Amino acid sequence: MSRGFGGFPGGNIVKQAQMMQQKIERLQEELGEREVEASAGGGMVLAKVNGKQQLLSIKIDPAAVDPQDVEMLEDLVTAAVNEALRKSSEMVQEEMSKITGGINIPGLF
Repeated sequence: MSRGFGGFPGGNIVKQAQMMQQKIERLQEELGEREVEASAGGGMVLAKVNGKQQLLSIKIDPAAVDPQDVEMLEDLVTAAVNEALRKSSEMVQEEMSKITGGINIPGLF
């Protein structure tokens, strides 16, 4: 039996890497379909983001629209989107760690 990288049988590591790559590809597809939501201003602004870090929608309660205070609405939208993106990123990291066993592999997401 030939020895590969680090004294392990070479074919086994390659096979494991290929299996991990397949799992990651499936996860990437699944994450595009998963959605997370976050709100700001007590639910006045709701942002929905998918696992690919794409903003899907923004819902704004008409009560949040005050022509005299547009800055407040801008802040609420920013807060809701940032929180939704944070939740999405957290979800991605959690799912990736299940595949990689907690090893952080740069460039995956």
